[in-house]
Amino acid sequence: MMKILYDHQIFSAQVYGGISRYYVELIRNLKNDNLADVDLLILFTNNYYLLDAEFKYYLTLFPKCNFRGKKKIINIFNNLFSEQYLRYSKFDVFHPTYYNPYFLKFIGNKPFVLTVYDMIHEKFPEHFPKDKITTKRKRYLANRASKIIAISNNTKNDLIEIFNIPAEKINVIYLGYSQSKINNIDYNIMKLPKTFILFVGNRQEYKNFELFIKSVASILQKEREIHIVCIGGDKFTKSEANLFLLLNISNQLKQYNIPDSLLSYIYKKALFFIFPSLYEGFGLPILEAFASDCPVLCSNTSSLSEVAGDAAIYFDPYSVDSVIHSVKTAISSPELLNSLRIKAEKRLANFSWEKTAKETQKIYEMIV
Repeated sequence: MMKILYDHQIFSAQVYGGISRYYVELIRNLKNDNLADVDLLILFTNNYYLLDAEFKYYLTLFPKCNFRGKKKIINIFNNLFSEQYLRYSKFDVFHPTYYNPYFLKFIGNKPFVLTVYDMIHEKFPEHFPKDKITTKRKRYLANRASKIIAISNNTKNDLIEIFNIPAEKINVIYLGYSQSKINNIDYNIMKLPKTFILFVGNRQEYKNFELFIKSVASILQKEREIHIVCIGGDKFTKSEANLFLLLNISNQLKQYNIPDSLLSYIYKKALFFIFPSLYEGFGLPILEAFASDCPVLCSNTSSLSEVAGDAAIYFDPYSVDSVIHSVKTAISSPELLNSLRIKAEKRLANFSWEKTAKETQKIYEMIV
């Protein structure tokens, strides 16, 4: 059986996040199906998905205490641990979880696989003025990798166009979806509005939250029973609160930070889920919504139509009029939303973590 090593990078950086969830699900399914002997080079982590995983336990470091430099300390310890392990261990394939090339001087001639999640830094460099190193490292490793996994055809095409990577070096492997459930919880504690549109994740620039809010403000002003519920992304900033006040919709926006185990419940309660992002490498929340019987409205850009297929209402994320039209259509058409639910159930058959793991294992076999 092949020995595959994964490193700590994303687990040192993320407590929650799609990339770390991807690796936990990949490793879990490789192990469950006996597809590979897997080891994860981590000493410390506070990552939610990894600490909740059944396959191994790691040490936490000040999990309830946040301070400046905490992630840097975790990264230093994990780097030292990874370097020592790589010096003396036997393995067949190395799979880094992000783009730091520190490992190259330790793996010798052993092959490595690089997963590229998106090309957001390259498509929207103005949103990442202090993080040019990510693009530099990504390009360097993409050229050195034995194989590249892209999580959508859109990401593959961007890699070819922006980095000039040969198409035959890149394999597209879709992500799966998870449905976490918790029983015996008093969900009323959250005090969710009766009728709400759901927004999940970060609200930073390319996520297009501000244009979305400005677009739906006129609808909210007329339909005061409709709210916007934002999950994750931390509390509303002062500038966001000022915008809500200016638009006279402050009382119709709620924000919650919750564990992923509660997400399914919130998706089920939502009128629909909206995803106005300008760019996504895949679009995992779409599958989460589908799995929870929640209709989807999303941008007609990047990979989103590749994931959602015919099971979503699409809009131009740069057009206020397009967003308004889509939201009004969804609110006034319960029959249309029901038809989307039926299509979404069929669409989900194309995605599973088991399938992700089996297709990834085939990539490892190709380069050993």
